[in-house]
Amino acid sequence: MRAVVLSEPGPPERLELRVLPVPEPGPGWVRIKVEAFGLNRSELHTRLGLAEGVTLPRVLGIEAAGTVDSDPDGVLPRGRQVVAMMGGMGRTYDGGYAEYTVVPRSQVIPFSSALPWETLGALPETLQTAHGSLTTGLDLAAGQTLLIRGGTSALGLAAAALAGDLGATVLATTRSAERTAALAAHGVDHPLVDDGAIAAKVREIVPAGVDAALELVGTPTLPDTLAATRVHGTVCFTGMLSNQWIVHDFYPIGYLPSGVRLTAYAGEAADLPAGVLQRTLDRVAAGELSLGPVHVYGLDGIRDAHRDLEEGRRAGKLVVRL
Repeated sequence: MRAVVLSEPGPPERLELRVLPVPEPGPGWVRIKVEAFGLNRSELHTRLGLAEGVTLPRVLGIEAAGTVDSDPDGVLPRGRQVVAMMGGMGRTYDGGYAEYTVVPRSQVIPFSSALPWETLGALPETLQTAHGSLTTGLDLAAGQTLLIRGGTSALGLAAAALAGDLGATVLATTRSAERTAALAAHGVDHPLVDDGAIAAKVREIVPAGVDAALELVGTPTLPDTLAATRVHGTVCFTGMLSNQWIVHDFYPIGYLPSGVRLTAYAGEAADLPAGVLQRTLDRVAAGELSLGPVHVYGLDGIRDAHRDLEEGRRAGKLVVRL
């Protein structure tokens, strides 16, 4: 099989397309014939040498979409449509950047859909993280206001769609004025150009501060996001588009505005209920919901895809279709 292997951290050229043996699943594991996989900041962090707990060489990829090729325990039938994500994929064992991947059955979620594989490949990890951030992380409710810091990322666009569908008013940021129209077209109520200090702009729209905020940029913008949030409001730290996630010399009384709550979200496959995945796919297929644009590459274009991911050239999800 063809697979993308990272042997040591570095630029996109370190991603090597190799021919490897098709892996064999043991008890409790499932082999998936990969049809498509999404790219994530996690894999960028691994390639740059920023991730902890990763062993190299490694086939990257924390998610994949495809069909069951082999289940030694006979639980999942061959040909069953599935997605898999997280749980060490692409970090402690080989992941989804390959024509076949072997994963624990606990990381596999079955579904049924006639959507194209490039659409299906864009959903698993992004949907899991957006859904978990809005529910577990923020407990967002209809009628509330939500600020998304990093709104044109795949996760930002998915969160905006789910929040709007829930009945929240959404404010979302972009560093590019040219992308505000795209945010508005995606259903964002108040697109904002992010110059690093947007709390005052947010409070012009919501004077008391937003009820909830989803921090996807990282620690450089976190204090300003906290400042844009109302007393008893909640900020959920989920993403690190800036590649910075450590708060140095953290003094809570000086760092946190009085009464503003700070939480975080990092989920696993088990945190995405199969029913939520299936309902989302059905609504996307019916044209009732869009989680954002998808940009498709071939496996031979993995280096170009990583360059685009690293440099933020595209709004939305980057997907490799095998």
